[in-house]
Amino acid sequence: MSRTTIDLDDEKLAAAARELGTTSKVQTVNAALAFAAGRRLRNEAFADPLIWGSPDLADPEVRAAGRR
Repeated sequence: MSRTTIDLDDEKLAAAARELGTTSKVQTVNAALAFAAGRRLRNEAFADPLIWGSPDLADPEVRAAGRR
């Protein structure tokens, strides 16, 4: 882990801490970084129904039956 000094917007830091449920600056910054780093994977998982454990959603016959 590296040590870095940065200037933070206090209002945005407080808003992020409330949203993330964190209580310190270090926790908030690390949680925000983890959230941002996982964004692409979450978006890809949301777009793929098989990730959610619903292989039937990819089956055209099942989808057609649901529209009847």
